[in-house]
Amino acid sequence: MQVEIPPPVADPLELDAALFQAVLTAGAAVVSAVLYHRYRKRWFAWWTVAWLAYVARVGAIIWFLLTSHRELLLLHQVLTGWTALALLWTALVFSRGLQFRPWHLAVPLVPVAWSVVAVYYLDSFLLAAVPTVIVLSLATIGTGAVFLHYWRRAAAPGAAVIGWAMVLWGIHHLDYPFLRAQGAWAPWGYYLDIVFELAVVAGLMLLVQDDQRRGMDALSRLSADLQPEGHGDSPLVTLLERPLSLPGVHGAAFIANDDTTITAGSGRETTSAGRPLAGFQLAAVNQARRTGRPASFGIRRAGSFATALPLLHGERAAGVLLLTGDVRDPFTVLDDRVLQALGRQVAAALAHADLSRRLAARGRDLERLSARMVAQHEDERRRLSRELHDESAQLLSAIKIELGLLAESGADPDGVTRATGLVDQGIHSIRRVVNDLRPSLLDDLGLVPALRSLAAEVQDRGGVRTCFKLVGEPPRLTPAGELAFFRGLQEALTNVLRHAGATTAAVTLGQATATVTLLVEDDGIGMSGTLPAEFEGSRHMGLAGMRERFHSLGGSVEVLPRAPHGLRLLLRLPAAE
Repeated sequence: MQVEIPPPVADPLELDAALFQAVLTAGAAVVSAVLYHRYRKRWFAWWTVAWLAYVARVGAIIWFLLTSHRELLLLHQVLTGWTALALLWTALVFSRGLQFRPWHLAVPLVPVAWSVVAVYYLDSFLLAAVPTVIVLSLATIGTGAVFLHYWRRAAAPGAAVIGWAMVLWGIHHLDYPFLRAQGAWAPWGYYLDIVFELAVVAGLMLLVQDDQRRGMDALSRLSADLQPEGHGDSPLVTLLERPLSLPGVHGAAFIANDDTTITAGSGRETTSAGRPLAGFQLAAVNQARRTGRPASFGIRRAGSFATALPLLHGERAAGVLLLTGDVRDPFTVLDDRVLQALGRQVAAALAHADLSRRLAARGRDLERLSARMVAQHEDERRRLSRELHDESAQLLSAIKIELGLLAESGADPDGVTRATGLVDQGIHSIRRVVNDLRPSLLDDLGLVPALRSLAAEVQDRGGVRTCFKLVGEPPRLTPAGELAFFRGLQEALTNVLRHAGATTAAVTLGQATATVTLLVEDDGIGMSGTLPAEFEGSRHMGLAGMRERFHSLGGSVEVLPRAPHGLRLLLRLPAAE
């Protein structure tokens, strides 16, 4: 049965509402075009196309209200179908990243063919309008469902606003053939359309803001990881965890340069180390390597993606960061500049972590070398001490006995006495050298008597009043630690005698929990305004050797000024268990 379309009545309220909606829809198209120009995401461009199609659809209604040409109703139905197709394509590009194919050009011909058949052959505008409006409604609801799915996966509030607005708008489209076409829902139907359009535009802007915030947060976290203490035990895994804060990203993997297997992963890719890349993942990685820009590829089942970011450290490629998840586009609005900065941040952090690792390994090698040299030095001291004691001192003692026999046989007593005195001096000197090379008190009596004896010897030899104080119980130290404290005090008191110009020196030994400390204080000339590092480097090379010895044992050496003048030398070592 043919349904006649009543002649239009140019209601000023309806006309004003339609014009207002056309202007606002054109504004929405401008906003989408600006977003596309800024972020270069294809689905922004298709939003622009959809808005423009809707503007043309409303324009056809306005023209019909002004001119009463029935052909404009046919144009309106065609534009309605094209609007539905544009919305549907926008949703598919957003959710699955579909690419345009030449055969897609035939799809827009379907609304044209159906409208022509329904109007000119079936002679029914209602038959042309109802299927077209149903398609528009389903396309609008489907677009909303896509954004709601993204909202559930990525927790993006802007996607929720777009999704619900599109679903309600799609339901609202169904009233057109039954109410608005009969003039019963004007102008309020237009204003309700405007509310939904404004909600969609607001959702787009909120989506942009939210994704920018997440992207900047990921960059900030990666920047923090550039610090050595940010890496922890596994710097690569730590860095791979940062992109998981991006919307829709549930897994991250690192692929070394020119490799086709996963080196390390986090999130859902944690157990993927050593696994070859899947086909769509390899395609994304190869394109990112070839172009130096981010690349995304999806797989056939809905809602899965792989996005590859090239990691460039300077001009050198450090590898590729592969992101996987349940949402087609993990970045939504993050443009290539932000993504490339993200990749450079990761590359810089990895390079920094590798440098820190190699420096730490080199430091450990140097510490082992220093400890080995100290041990060899002490072994050499022990060998020289034994040889001097066993050979030279015994030889001088034998000479002294022979001189005594000569004196008894009537030889020149004065000459014999002088020679005996020289021999005694030689024996005393050798014993002193032997004691310096390897203190027998340290081996025989322990650390505390050896340090006390060393302080007393310095007072007797150099005229500097020296006191030794033990705080608490004797500390627990390893043999290497005891020897380090003895050599440290030996070097410190030698510096006091030679350079400080001091009259008094105080030595304090004590243990606090798991740390043993030895404090040497004097009232000499001090640092004379120089920094501790300059003081150690320019005047006392022995302090550098002392620091190496203590560092190799896990301790420390500090040189500090002492008020009002003088120096404080603080030696620390961990106590023995």
